[in-house]
Amino acid sequence: MPIQIIVPEGALTPAAEAEAFGRLTELLLRLHGLTGNRFMTPNVIGEVTVVPKRRTYSGGKPADIAVFELKVPSFVLPTQELKDAWISEGTAIIEKAAEGRIKREHIFANVSYAVDGGWGIGGEAYSNAALGSAVAAA
Repeated sequence: MPIQIIVPEGALTPAAEAEAFGRLTELLLRLHGLTGNRFMTPNVIGEVTVVPKRRTYSGGKPADIAVFELKVPSFVLPTQELKDAWISEGTAIIEKAAEGRIKREHIFANVSYAVDGGWGIGGEAYSNAALGSAVAAA
């Protein structure tokens, strides 16, 4: 389940990048009741992408922004309540990590869904049912 955090240079310290990524991972697992799940935990992956200063934009003009993105199978965050929690709590995580260097209104989030059967781990394609079985078995 890739998480990507995109920020301009200087928005997060290296320690804050790691902390924010870890907290977003914990948030995703907690929202699904999977904290500590042996299959799911190591499969929450991703990166922090640091963009050169003045290469992030809002309204077509350079601005310090942060984006956190989540790509997941279609059964993850299935309710609006869970999506709301991911975005609200995730925004607070990024805002805290930025320590005032990025305004809350310049923190953006999105969730993208993979089609059933289009999720792969270690070269194996998983259907939603197969992923559910692997999670339950762990």
